[in-house]
Amino acid sequence: MSLAFPVVGALALGLVLGGRLGNLAELRLRASWLFFVAIALQVVAFPFAFLPWRMDAGVASLLWLTSYGFLIVAAFVNRRIIGVPIVALGMCMNVAAIVANGGTMPVSPSAMHDAGRTAVTQANSTAMAEPRLEWLVDRWTAPEWIPLANVFSIGDVVIAAGAIVIVLYAMGVRMPRLLGERDLQA
Repeated sequence: MSLAFPVVGALALGLVLGGRLGNLAELRLRASWLFFVAIALQVVAFPFAFLPWRMDAGVASLLWLTSYGFLIVAAFVNRRIIGVPIVALGMCMNVAAIVANGGTMPVSPSAMHDAGRTAVTQANSTAMAEPRLEWLVDRWTAPEWIPLANVFSIGDVVIAAGAIVIVLYAMGVRMPRLLGERDLQA
């Protein structure tokens, strides 16, 4: 699932709720290089169609899980940022599904079909009728009108929710604004 859409939505919501885009520049991520290494590993493992290489499935899975390791370390280092623990929970949910199913993220065959995928394996998802930890696998499909629509899991939803919280917090949107002042005195 692409995080671009939840993040863009969070930016718009943050503006509506009085947040400021300039506040995002004040967000200080520690060990930001970990994110770049993780993204690079994922691009190497699952290259875009225009890149000149293809990766063996076993090596791709190893690189993918290694990238999750970098992301989980980055989340631990940045755990005090509001929303990061939510993202970490979603990543752990995805890793659990991947590890339990031999290094690939299972996708329900119906979600794969709804996404218009004809291959049994698409990038990092493999159609499986009876995966382990079935409630954690890719089971939903984004609407086809969304660019780059794909299948997604509950872990992806939790990651997106955490990303939204991070953006809103970083923009300066606070819960008292969402609840209303009088609700806090009750």
